This record gives sequence, C-alpha cells and structure tokens, in this order.
Amino acid sequence: MDAINPNFKAYQAPALPSAQSLLTALRAGDRAALSRALTLVESKSNKHRELAESLVHLALPYSGNALRIGITGVPGVGKSTFIEAFGAYITSLGKKVAVLAIDPSSTKNKGSILGDKTRMPQLAQNEKAFIRPSPSAGSLGGVAHKTREVILLCEAAGYEVVLVETVGVGQSETAVKHMVDFFVLLMLAGAGDELQGIKRGIMEMADLLLINKADGNNASNARRAMGEYKRALHLFPPNKNEWIPQVKLCSALNQNGIAEAWETATTFENQQKLKGHFAQNREQQNVYWFEEALSIVLLSAFYEDEKRHEAYRQMKEKVKEGNIEPLFAAYQLVSNLFN
Repeated sequence: MDAINPNFKAYQAPALPSAQSLLTALRAGDRAALSRALTLVESKSNKHRELAESLVHLALPYSGNALRIGITGVPGVGKSTFIEAFGAYITSLGKKVAVLAIDPSSTKNKGSILGDKTRMPQLAQNEKAFIRPSPSAGSLGGVAHKTREVILLCEAAGYEVVLVETVGVGQSETAVKHMVDFFVLLMLAGAGDELQGIKRGIMEMADLLLINKADGNNASNARRAMGEYKRALHLFPPNKNEWIPQVKLCSALNQNGIAEAWETATTFENQQKLKGHFAQNREQQNVYWFEEALSIVLLSAFYEDEKRHEAYRQMKEKVKEGNIEPLFAAYQLVSNLFN
C-alpha cells in the first residue's frame, strides 16, 4: 500500500460569503454575485437558507422599485419568442431587465431541463438583461417556491423590469398574479376553440390579453379573435382597481405589437400609482405570501424534528388506510405541535 502523502489535503468547500458582502457585490452590478445569491435562495440546505434569509432581509430596502410583469399562456403560444422580443425592446429603452423563466419539473425525478438561455439566445447575450431559469419543482402556479425572493434580489441588483414566465396555463397558474403588478395572458387564434381550454378565472385576472402570431395567413383570424375576446371581457365584472383589461395583437417573430404591449404596461403602472391601487396591491401580495410561507414553515416543522416527523408519518399512514379523516388528522397534528 502506498504511503499516505503528508501534503495531501482533503477537499474543503469554499467558505460561504457574508450576506453583507454578497449584497454589496450584487448592488455594484456583479452578475456572478447575483447568480450565487439566487442559488443560495433556491437551495434546500439549512445553512444556505439562513444566509439567504439574512441576504433578502438586508436587500429589502433596495427592492420594490421594478415593474413586475407576469407572462403566461398555453404551451406553443410563443412565450419565449415574445419574452425575447419584449425584453430586447425594453433594454433598447435603456432599462435593465431580469427574466425569471420557470421550467416544469419532472413529476418522477423532480429534474428540469433549465434551457431558457438557449430559447432566448439574443437576450441571453444582452448586457442589460439577466435570465434566470428555475425549476417549478411541482409548486402551484407554475412558479418556483422562491420566485418572490428572487424578484426582490433582482430589484436590489438594479433591474428595473422583472419578467416572470410561467410553465403553462391552468387553474393553479393564477398564483403568479399574486407576485406581479401587471399580468399578460398570451393567446393564439385559429387553433379551433378560441378559448383553448383557458378557464374564465385566469382571463379575469389578465390585465392584457395578447394574441400572438398575428401574422401571415393567421392575421385575419387574429383580428376576429380579438373582437371575440373583447366582447367576452365585457361580460366580466369590473376590476376593483378600475383598470379595463386590454386585448391587442402581436407577432413576436416579426417584432410587431411589442412596443404597444410595453406602452400598455406603462400606462397601467402610471394609472395604478395615480389612483393608489399599485401600493395597495403590493400590500395585499405581502400578506398573501406571508400566509403561504406560514403554511410551508408549519409543514417543515414536521420534517425537521425527528419525533414530529415520526408522528406525521404515522398519521399519514392512518389517513392512507382510511382510518382517520384527513382534516381531523391535520387538526390533531397541529394541536400536538403547540402542546
């Protein structure tokens, strides 16, 4: 057997930076520091989570100044093409744009492709743009669990517009509405049923319905669909924020309608701030995410403590076998948690 090399040193992971040093770096425009900060936020390690919590807390005074825009639509509607054209237009105005693109995770192995930079090659090379793919990891709304914290750090890093691309469209997709200021629903025309399976609930939440691929032979279908959607929106009750949802056409591939979409977003922002609805909406979102976080923390309490986890596992087995009603089982577990 070879002698042990006295100079051999076992690998040691690099020391974690302090929250303050990370904040200073990302505030100075260090993209690598921002990427590292977002990795810490998304990490499941307790050590990383504690550092991320400190970082987000320090970053709060520097956040909140960006316009947050959610973008959703059925698969194949052209979300990536639209976001690339939209982001490029916004950066041409001198603004810095962060794109948070949520990739669907596998339900089997929880893996995710995270190929958004390859889907937006030109925007990925834009110095004023920052693209961050994140796995949805099965979370509701097609958004990652930590997306809200990621938004805050991007704002602290000086990004003036944050675009949140979601997985697809469905009833749970409406969660994205609770973390953005302006909500864009991309649509297609000429695909059979004009509603394309989209539920009324998500249409009611949209501030802008944008019919994409309105070009070539599909242009007339798009104009007809625009009229139908406008008539449909008149049947919905008026929004409490006094905004009348807009329906517009665009062709992201041909760069048509992109400037108009941005103009609609800024008109919305100005109107909402003037009437006081902008700040009120953000306050309501803060409360919503506090309640969401509370439910996650309560559930974590049963995983992080060995005795509680065992009690949770046993109760889950009883529920699985039909020996106890789920709601009663949950009440019993929570009651034991505080006793």
